[in-house]
Amino acid sequence: MENLLIIFFRTLLMYVAILVIFRLMGKREIGELNVLDLVVFIMIGEMAVVAIENHSEPVVNTLLPMVVLLGIQIALALFSLRSSRIRKLIDGKPSILINKGKIDEKEMRRQRYNFDDLLMQLRSKDIDNIADVEFAILETSGQLSVVKKNKNKNKPASYTEPLIVGGKIQQSNLKKSNKTEAWLRSELQKRGYGDISRISFCSYQDGAFYIDLDDVQ
Repeated sequence: MENLLIIFFRTLLMYVAILVIFRLMGKREIGELNVLDLVVFIMIGEMAVVAIENHSEPVVNTLLPMVVLLGIQIALALFSLRSSRIRKLIDGKPSILINKGKIDEKEMRRQRYNFDDLLMQLRSKDIDNIADVEFAILETSGQLSVVKKNKNKNKPASYTEPLIVGGKIQQSNLKKSNKTEAWLRSELQKRGYGDISRISFCSYQDGAFYIDLDDVQ
């Protein structure tokens, strides 16, 4: 009977501890599992199982590594907010599998993504004809984002490529948009945005800018 009570209370304690840890990690970790998140979640789950099964081990021996993992996750999340390089290192970057209606077989092979996977994901988005797709982007979470072809042929479909994120110009996206940094700075200056470091997010799509200032500063 005593062992059963110990198991009961240890299970309850581990449940509460994991619930608190996941809440502190934030909604992003719960909603979008990248490789690092998945590894941490598995490790925490394994630790909880060991703590429940090993009655002789103090619970603190399990709680301490959990708290350390929580600290690592929060620290990496904060660093990734400030640095796009760290963000790409942790999360990777999206892959364009269909670009302007053309399937990129080379990118599909690089991502080990076959046509069955592609068609299945398209069907889940109610798209039964691949010819209707202008862009298909494999996100870092593993989900496929799809932009359908515009029925108005004079206005081709497009998707948002951020030109500024966290006060830093995204040179690769500027190049994709066939724009230069001088052009971007000039256009922002015309609109009264001289200090790029204050811009949280900026995109240019269909001839129009979307600019959002950083409220934290």
